Amino acid sequence: MINFILWLLFGALVGWLASIIMRTDAQQGALLNIVVGIVGAFIGGFVFNLFGFGGGNINNNDFSIGSLLVSLVGAIILLAIVNLVRRGSVR
Repeated sequence: MINFILWLLFGALVGWLASIIMRTDAQQGALLNIVVGIVGAFIGGFVFNLFGFGGGNINNNDFSIGSLLVSLVGAIILLAIVNLVRRGSVR
């Protein structure tokens, strides 16, 4: 149960940081920040494994600085794709 709560909290943190970096924070609420953080962790883990870097993410119950960075990169990629689809350009 505690891992689930940590997963939500770190997902919210990663989503919030990514939304600040991509300047979409005013458009998102807390729930969307959590979703962006968790989905971004999946994307970050996939991309890092694709390029052979490996590393965990918050979805693997690995709550370290490295896993937060992997998840943050994935969340930034996700928001860039969403911006590209919505507006036709990445901010």
